[in-house]
Amino acid sequence: METTETPELLLPEQPKPGLILGEEAKYFLHTAGRWATFLGIMGFIGTGFVVIIAIFISAFFSLIGRLNPAASQMPTSMSGVFTFVYLLVAVFYFFMSYYLYQFGTSIKSGTLLNDATLATKAFKNLKSHLKLIGITTIVAISFYILIIIIVLIVGVGAASLSR
Repeated sequence: METTETPELLLPEQPKPGLILGEEAKYFLHTAGRWATFLGIMGFIGTGFVVIIAIFISAFFSLIGRLNPAASQMPTSMSGVFTFVYLLVAVFYFFMSYYLYQFGTSIKSGTLLNDATLATKAFKNLKSHLKLIGITTIVAISFYILIIIIVLIVGVGAASLSR
């Protein structure tokens, strides 16, 4: 006895709906957006303070150089280094704040208007914010490891010289 199998009809795949958020999830995202906007604004203010500090550090070292001629070489040469480092920190801080602020404003609008395009833009900015924080963390950890290695090498070298 032979059984004949009838092939099942191949139905075209139905497109799967995207992420559908309930009202509670939208509320949480909207609240997170308000906090992100606030933190972004605070970050912009903090960036301004860092830039002001960078300018005053340069002026402070120049003043030290003028007041104390014996120590005039070191402070003036270090003022450029400190100013550069502080301005570099300000640039990173600005972009972290910018991406967070953009996330906050976009997700608030996206949840209020039920606009998936705005929500996608918001999540793109959140991704950029978190990526920048991650890269900064990796650089900082690498820097700490490098400092530990240098301290160990200098410590061993100093210990071997004291014998």
